[in-house]
Amino acid sequence: MPEKVRVILVTDGDKVAQNVVEDLAASLGLRCISASGGNPTPISGKEIVNLLKTVKSDPVLVMFDDRGRRDRGQGERAMQYVADHPDIEVLGAVAVASNTGGSGGIEADVCVTGTGKMVDHPVDKNGDVRNRSNHMVIKGDTVDVLNEVEVPVIVGVGDIGKMDKADDISRGAPITRRAIEEILKRSGIPYDGQH
Repeated sequence: MPEKVRVILVTDGDKVAQNVVEDLAASLGLRCISASGGNPTPISGKEIVNLLKTVKSDPVLVMFDDRGRRDRGQGERAMQYVADHPDIEVLGAVAVASNTGGSGGIEADVCVTGTGKMVDHPVDKNGDVRNRSNHMVIKGDTVDVLNEVEVPVIVGVGDIGKMDKADDISRGAPITRRAIEEILKRSGIPYDGQH
């Protein structure tokens, strides 16, 4: 019986996010399912699992995107299929905040602000602390399904590759990088460039 494929879920898949995720996978020595990038997610959960079974090493970054839909869209359906699959082990999720109203949101374990600080408060799309309540709820169009699947670590961030240029790929996307590194660290997995 082969070991489970270890994955990190990323709840954003637009072109900017895809470039960042692919770049960070390469620089951290991880893998990425590029075909999962798209707005909305262009392939099914079953297709993503089939692709995950072909990777030569893990952990693997996988993107999911509902393109602003308030109801359960393609991205969330694909994420649930992948996360619930017996051959997949979810290490954590990068929960991306958006301006979508009406979503219940997901409680994060920690958030990374647009200035790169780890905080115990929710952040918005720009990476700004949204409010200083005790609730770490990240609101986004593709995050609600995380409430229904087993995810050991959830790190909240603003809009990947953006956040007023703070997470720009030309700067190495430091906010998203920090979020992924935090998941790897909490999972006890060494990665390239580790301090």
